[in-house]
Amino acid sequence: MAFLPSGLLPDEASPEWLNKADNAWQLTAAAMVGLQSVPGLVILYGSMVKKKWAVNSAFMALYAFAAVLICWVLWAHQLSFGDDMLVILGMPKLSSVTQAYLIEQQDDKTIPKADYVFYQFVFAAITVILLGGSLLGRMNFYAWMIFVPLWLTFSYTVGAYTIWDKGFLAHRIIDFSGGYVIHMSSGVAGFTAAYWVGPRHQNDRDHFAPNNIIHMLAGAGFLWMGWSGFNGGSPLAANQITSLAVLNTHICTATSLLVWMFFDLIFHSKSSVIGAVQGMMTGLVCITPAAGVVDSWAAMLMGVLAGSVPWYTMMVLHKKSTFFQRVDDTLGVFHTHAVAGLLGGLLSGILAKPNLIHMFYTSKYSKQGPGLLYSIINRSEAVHIRGGFTQMGYQLAGAAFIAAWNVVMTSLICIFVSRIVDLKMHEDDLEVGDDAIHGEEAYALWGDGQRHPRSITPKIPSLFRRI
Repeated sequence: MAFLPSGLLPDEASPEWLNKADNAWQLTAAAMVGLQSVPGLVILYGSMVKKKWAVNSAFMALYAFAAVLICWVLWAHQLSFGDDMLVILGMPKLSSVTQAYLIEQQDDKTIPKADYVFYQFVFAAITVILLGGSLLGRMNFYAWMIFVPLWLTFSYTVGAYTIWDKGFLAHRIIDFSGGYVIHMSSGVAGFTAAYWVGPRHQNDRDHFAPNNIIHMLAGAGFLWMGWSGFNGGSPLAANQITSLAVLNTHICTATSLLVWMFFDLIFHSKSSVIGAVQGMMTGLVCITPAAGVVDSWAAMLMGVLAGSVPWYTMMVLHKKSTFFQRVDDTLGVFHTHAVAGLLGGLLSGILAKPNLIHMFYTSKYSKQGPGLLYSIINRSEAVHIRGGFTQMGYQLAGAAFIAAWNVVMTSLICIFVSRIVDLKMHEDDLEVGDDAIHGEEAYALWGDGQRHPRSITPKIPSLFRRI
C-alpha cells in the first residue's frame, strides 16, 4: 500500500474495493452508449425519414431518452436488478435514488452501484428508442409518451431480470451485452406495435426517401463507435475480456457491412448507402450477445452471416411475404434487430469458447455451458457434449420467451393506450407531418416548407436606405 502513488491510495471517496481504472472505464462506456441515442439515433432517425417527419422522428428518440431515465431510477432498475419478487421480476424500490445505495460496491465488482445504474439505464433507453424505429411517420406523439414508460416497466424489465439477473433463465443463457434483452425484444416489440398502430400514409409508404444521407451516416457513425462502450462495458471492468469484446465488435460489424454491400451490388447492380448502414447495424447486433466469449475468427464468421441472413429476410422474404407486407415496420427494425439478435444468440450458443465463458461468467451461480462447436471438438468428454446441446436448448428457450413476452405485453400495452388516446395520427396530420404536430420543421430553404406563402419585406438598416 505504501508504494502506491498518492492518487491511488484509498480515501473516504475511494474505498479499498474501488478500482479507479475500472470506474473510469465504466463511466466512459456508459457515456458512449448514451451518445448512441443522443445524438446518435436522434440524428439517424431525423435524417433517415422523409423531410416532413424529421422533427417528429428525432423528438420521439429524445423524449424516450429522458422519460426512461426518470422511470429507471424511480422503479425500473429495481424491477430489473433488485431483490427477488417473482421469477420474472424484481422488487420495486426507490433505492436507485438514494446515496446509501448508489455509493455501495456493485456485487463483487470494483465499481459503485451508481455506475451500474447509469450503464443499465442507457441500455434500457436505447432499447425503447430502437423499438420506436418501427413506428416513425405515423404514431401519435401523445400515445408514444404513454407507451414508453409502460413498455419499459412491463416488458423490458422482465427480459433484463429473467436473463441477466435472478430470473428463471438467469445464469444459463449466453447473452454478453443484450442480443436477446435489447435487440430481439426491440425488434419483436417494434414489429408488434407497428401492427397495432397501423401503416403510414400510403404516399409515405410508397416513397420514403431519407432527407439527408450525410447526416444519416453521421448518426450511424455514433452508433458504430459507441458500440465500443455497448459491448466493452459489459464486463464492468477494464480487463482482457473488455479488449476482446471491443475488437470483435468492430470485426463483425465491418464484415457484415461489406457482405451486405456486395449482396446489393450483385443483385441490384448498385451499392446502397442505406444498405451499408443496415449491414453495419446487423453486424453490431449479431455480435452483441457473443462479443467477449468468441474468438475473432468466429466474430468474422458471424459478420458474414449477419450481412447475409438479415439481407435475405429484408430484401427478399419481406417483399414476398404477405404477413410482412401487412405490417408497416418503418425502418425494418424486425430484420436488423429481431432477426440479427436471434442469429447472434444462436451463434453464441455454437461458437462460445469455454475458457472465455469461464473468464466472463465468474459468478458462483453461473451455469453457462460450452459452445456446441467446442463440445463436439471435445467429444471424448461426454459431459462437454451434453453441455453444448444443453446450452443450445437454453439459447432457444431464451429466444422463445423474449419473443412471446414481447408480443403479448406489447399488444396489451397498445390496446390499453388506444383506450386513452389514438395510437395513430389523424389523416390530415399524416399528410402534413411535423408542422401539423409540433408546429416546427427540420429545415427550410428559401420558400421551402411554407404552406401559406406570403410576401416578405426585408429589414434593411436605415444607413443603406439612403444610398
